[in-house]
Amino acid sequence: MVTLAYGATWAIAGLATAGVIARPMRWPEWIWAVTGAVLLILLGLMPWHEAGQAVAKGLDVYLFLIGMMLLSETAREHGAFDWIAATAVNMAGRSRAKLFALVYATGVIVTTFMSNDATAVVLTPAVFVAAKKAKADPLPLLFACALIANAASFVLPISNPANLVLYGGHMPPLGAWLAAFALPSLASIAVTFAVLRVAQRARIAGGCECDVARDALSTGGKLAMAGIGLTAILLLIVSALDIELGLPTALAGIATAVIVSLLAGRSPLTLAKSVSWGVLPLVAGLFVLVEALDRTGVIAWVARGLRAMLNDPIRAAAISGTTLAFVSNAMNNLPAGLIASSAIAQAQPPQIVTDALLIGVDLGPNLSVTGSLATILWLQAIRREGEDVSFLAFLKVGAVAMPLALLAALGVRLLIG
Repeated sequence: MVTLAYGATWAIAGLATAGVIARPMRWPEWIWAVTGAVLLILLGLMPWHEAGQAVAKGLDVYLFLIGMMLLSETAREHGAFDWIAATAVNMAGRSRAKLFALVYATGVIVTTFMSNDATAVVLTPAVFVAAKKAKADPLPLLFACALIANAASFVLPISNPANLVLYGGHMPPLGAWLAAFALPSLASIAVTFAVLRVAQRARIAGGCECDVARDALSTGGKLAMAGIGLTAILLLIVSALDIELGLPTALAGIATAVIVSLLAGRSPLTLAKSVSWGVLPLVAGLFVLVEALDRTGVIAWVARGLRAMLNDPIRAAAISGTTLAFVSNAMNNLPAGLIASSAIAQAQPPQIVTDALLIGVDLGPNLSVTGSLATILWLQAIRREGEDVSFLAFLKVGAVAMPLALLAALGVRLLIG
């Protein structure tokens, strides 16, 4: 009976993950994750109280996403994205290649100081508007947003919520973090740019519009941008103080949305209706699925495998980091990071192994469109603008960009020692 229950759990988790990836009948990703979680509960494979505890584990992530999505929607509604887009187009000086480089550099900054999810929900809409104003192919610019959101997501602890997940909320001091990840991050960012630049060279060749009309930024737009800037500063401060990021981000997003809406004579509820709230049940469903897998003993199995390699820490780091990078695409990097975090707690590997696992869980999702929450958010953002990227189309780019960047980042980290 135990074996049958374990098999059913794995089957449901696998089908739910496949649903998130393939989106049968074009239903939203969250429906498949939630359906899988509910089935586990109804079939008695996951007790109600444990499912509730699993959902509660994601509280900090939910709050973080709420704040970021409200900031993004406030900026979009009050024209901040249009203003930023027009500025970028005019700075590009009729060069699509320069516009591409500007977008990529901006993505590095946003990801580093506000998180990869912010790049997905805040930067992507602005980039789409920029492409329209420049009369340029939007896909290379959108791919730049998607891939830099993961490639730069381990520059700082706050650059990716998965960092908090993998370290169990107990981050290394900032100095130690930079010593371990500064150079690997630079390698990841540079290699990803080079691959994208070559892969998209035909699409970004030639000229684009310049000197496009740029309306004066409204008061609401200025306040929205100020809210985003202050939130970035706030995240750096609370990260340095080792405070969870979720609640401060949510409060900043709510305050910005309410203040800007009221000053503009609009209802904050109208703004809230435009937010893609489906991402929250998606994340909750994933937390339940991974908790169910934990009940089958998968984390203990992973911990044993990790311990078995620790006689050679360099080899263990290379193998475990690479493996987790690919596994993150099979089940999304948030649940993969949860499993890795629990396995680390049991196996107690050397720091270099933990660092390699973090690089894998952060950078690995650049392989596929459902590898990370940031990429799913990115996909939702571009669908709102009438664009779409299929699983196969993303894979054609990711299959080159991710392994090369992973090899560079892991290689640099292992050389540092």
